[in-house]
Amino acid sequence: MLRSMSGHDPKDSTSLPVGVPDFAASVGKSPKGLRIGVPKEYRAEGMPAEIETLWSHGVAWLKEAGCEIVEVSLPHTRYALPAYYIIAPAEASSNLARYDGMRYGLRAEGANLKEVYEETRAEGFGEEVKRRILIGAYVLSAGYYDAYYLKAQKVRRLIADDFTAAFESCDALLTPTAPSAAFGLGEASADPIAMYLNDIFTVTVNLAGLPAISVPGALTADGLPLGLQLIGRALDEETLFTLAGALEKAAAFGAHPARWWA
Repeated sequence: MLRSMSGHDPKDSTSLPVGVPDFAASVGKSPKGLRIGVPKEYRAEGMPAEIETLWSHGVAWLKEAGCEIVEVSLPHTRYALPAYYIIAPAEASSNLARYDGMRYGLRAEGANLKEVYEETRAEGFGEEVKRRILIGAYVLSAGYYDAYYLKAQKVRRLIADDFTAAFESCDALLTPTAPSAAFGLGEASADPIAMYLNDIFTVTVNLAGLPAISVPGALTADGLPLGLQLIGRALDEETLFTLAGALEKAAAFGAHPARWWA
């Protein structure tokens, strides 16, 4: 899609009429004078001490870079995970309804229209996608829409309001990326609840529509990576790149991977 120099396409209703910042230049800027919020609710039960230690190190690194650390509260964080896993499947179910073998994507053969639909979706969607479609169809169905989806949307508004209030006293937030170390590919796929619980610190930004970035900062005793998450105000990715650059430099987290893309 062609865009004007400002990054805005007047024919695209999803783009904003604002210029595109020089994000690369943001990484090299000095983060001095920025206020960093540390939300007290971002401590999950049973969270390993290694993650708490990394979080403390992250706070210290930003202090050394000239930032001011303030404690903030995001009281509705505890409701973010259930709200997200109602809203996200509902949106997935609605959006993926178009993939029926008629207009988009894969088309499997069948003896009649119903079989074409069934075979197309059976072959074209993975297990997690099917799970989310089923959950989404359920919460959007008559009799459950108000009890689940509408209530989750109200919680979403409260979570967004929490961030708005927090950003009155800080420029960005620092949290752990996840309540546990990274697990092996496919290791937890048999337990979807365990997979969902690991998203507890990241789904809030999706609900609130905010930018965030995860920076690798340490390894566990077993050599598994741990990360720190920075959350910024809407459209303030520049600040996140500035802070992420400071964290990356302070963490000195090994060499960058070799370039594998074209």
